[in-house]
Formats: sequence, C-alpha cells, structure tokens
Amino acid sequence: MYLKKLKHPEYFQGNKKKKNYFEGWYYKLVNKNGDHTIALIPGISLNLKDPHAFIQVFISNTVGQKTKLSSYYVRFNKEDFSYGYDEFYVKIGPNYFSKDKVSLDLKHEKFSLFGILSLHDLTPIQTSIVSPNIMGSFGYLGFMECYHGVISMDHHLDGSFKLNGEIISFDHGKGYIEKDWGRSFPRAYVWLQSNHFKDSTTSLMFSYADIPFLGFYFKGLIANLIFQGKEYRFATYNGGKVIKEEVKDKKVIYMLKRRSYKLFIEASSTTEISLASPRNGMMIEQIKEGLSGKISIKLFYKDQLIYEDLGQHAGIEIMK
Repeated sequence: MYLKKLKHPEYFQGNKKKKNYFEGWYYKLVNKNGDHTIALIPGISLNLKDPHAFIQVFISNTVGQKTKLSSYYVRFNKEDFSYGYDEFYVKIGPNYFSKDKVSLDLKHEKFSLFGILSLHDLTPIQTSIVSPNIMGSFGYLGFMECYHGVISMDHHLDGSFKLNGEIISFDHGKGYIEKDWGRSFPRAYVWLQSNHFKDSTTSLMFSYADIPFLGFYFKGLIANLIFQGKEYRFATYNGGKVIKEEVKDKKVIYMLKRRSYKLFIEASSTTEISLASPRNGMMIEQIKEGLSGKISIKLFYKDQLIYEDLGQHAGIEIMK
C-alpha cells in the first residue's frame, strides 16, 4: 500500500496519523464561459485541540470587468470523514469527491451549494521509480513538513451546481486537482496554476517555497508545463533552477532553467481573498489566493523561443 500511495497521492495518506496533521484536496472548477470558478478544498485537521473535517469553498464570479470573491469554511466532525482503500474517494458527510465525480450537499448559514459534476479525460503527470510523484525523490522521505501531489493537470467537466438557488452549468468546463498533506504549509512560497491558455492543450503549475530540511532551509522548485502532449518539468530534484525572481505586490516574474530549456513566467492577480491554512495540523493560519489571475509564459530551447501563451483564470498565491 505504501508504494501505491506514493505513486497515487490522491489516496488518503494520513491513516496512521493522530495529531499535528492535515490533509486537503484542491478541486478547481471553471465553467465554459469562464464567469464562474469554484475551488473546493475537502480535508481533515487532526490535532489535540480542535480535530475536525472541513470543506472550504472558494467562489469567483466575474461580471463584465468586475470579479467578486467569496470563501466559506464548513466544519464537520472528524467522524464524518471517510475514504476509500481500494479506490480513491473521500466522503465528508453527504459530500463525495473522487477522480471522476464531485457530489455536493452543502448548507451553511451564509450559502448553499448542491449538485453533481462528472470529471473525465484527466491528465496525470509523468512518473518513474526515481520520481514517483510531483515531489520527485523527496516524495520518498518521511520527515518533510509538507507534501504536495498533482492528480490532474487538466480535465473536462460536465454537470451543474445550484449555488444559493442559482443553477450554474459546468458542461464543457475545465478542472484541475492537486493536494497537500503534512504538518504545516511552508513559511514562504509562491504558487501558480492555470489550464486556460490560448492553446487548449497547455497547463501549468508552479511552486517555489522555503523548505525546512534537517535543521536548515532550502528553496524548493517544482514547475510542470504540459504543451501539445509533452511535459516540461523544472524542479530542484531534476536540476531545474530559478535564475531570475521578482516578487512584487500581486505580481511575480520568474526565469527557470533546466539543461537547454528556459521558461519565463509572469503572473499577476488583481483580486484575492483569505483562506484557512494549516500550522501543526491546526487550520489556524491565513493565506491569500486569487482565482482570476493571468500567467504569461515563454518557453525557450537553446535561447530560441519555441512557444509563448497567456493563461487566464489562474490560481495565484504569493506568501512572502
């Protein structure tokens, strides 16, 4: 089961954890028109003070040039959390999450969200013995503060949600799934994601974080670009490097290099909102995230530009 969960991080990793532990899945859902984006974060917080399961709901609604963000944190008893052993699924109360289905029956004092979506044509990342998941060889280590998994870089959606009485169709929409687990989020990091580029085959995720390791910190890079069916990965564990970094208010610029390839990334966000994040397994910290950002990319091979594009509906977190 260890190797299975290592290669398939979507499975619940914390079955032996009792305290100072969190695990959360991140489902990003964008409808065809791009005016509604919903991020769902089902998870569990295991600690001595306040153990519970939860579903965070992050909603972005764009009308004209204005984008409205709202977020909600729905608590459940930890006993309401269950998961699959032989196949991946997570249930929190009547709510169900898997790789091919999301079913919601959520009532909160400030909002309601019901409905079923189907997920299909998922795009997993490339793996190997040396690199069993997006963390590469670091995935084998059992003492990291936070682990990261990418389940699908891009997939299609069908179905609808009823949000506060309004039906929102997600037919022919697009989705993305990743997850985190461990004790705490990194003390500082930048995270970017989009699969809404002009070239519909393109998807990008990027993470650059301060990673605690054996008593000191190092900068950990993971960037994964898929274009026309080919994967370009720039990561600390495969020789990828950041050769340029500019971090400003709601804007970042990076130049990455690995062998003969370079990847230029410029991302900006105009609106953001607070979400709960973990520290020692307790959901007591706050991060800022936007769902309507833009990401410009340029891919070079031997200093020759081979691809450039602009991504919309980008998830952006800048925690510095």
